[in-house]
Amino acid sequence: MRNTNKYQPQHKFYFLNNRIEAETLRVIDNENKQIGVLSRDEALKMAYNSELDLILIAPNANPPVAKMTDFKKFLYQEEKKQKEAKKGIKKSVVKDLKLSLFIAQGDLERMIEKGKDFLAEGNQLRLNLNFKGREIGKKDMGFDLIKRFIASLGEVNISKEPRLEGRVIRAVVSKKK
Repeated sequence: MRNTNKYQPQHKFYFLNNRIEAETLRVIDNENKQIGVLSRDEALKMAYNSELDLILIAPNANPPVAKMTDFKKFLYQEEKKQKEAKKGIKKSVVKDLKLSLFIAQGDLERMIEKGKDFLAEGNQLRLNLNFKGREIGKKDMGFDLIKRFIASLGEVNISKEPRLEGRVIRAVVSKKK
């Protein structure tokens, strides 16, 4: 049965000590200094004498690269590296703005300012113009309103052109890079 617990950390599988099958290895010590190319038995003996584990870190290299270090410490450092790599990535969030066909000018200006703020933060902006009742007969006015709104945002990329989906006109815009 497959492990479906999404909260359990998924670790990469490493070959340790006697599970390393390569006959010759390029060995790196605990301080990241190269010791050189050694046979597996010599490398294991050195690791055992210094009370460290021998971890295969680059199995596809020629010869494969192994590092002498404490395995728990090695896993901790790898996890720390992954967290640091994730910190630099900002996820793009899609923010929604709901408009109506007969929106007052002051409300429209306030929505435009909100939209500019969302785009300045690096988010995408989804515009929804809902038609109520008989307003659906004035689709052309809705498309004009959406186009004016997009034009007033300034320089933007239109990710999804305005299009009618049921009783709603939707468009998605993002900041120009």
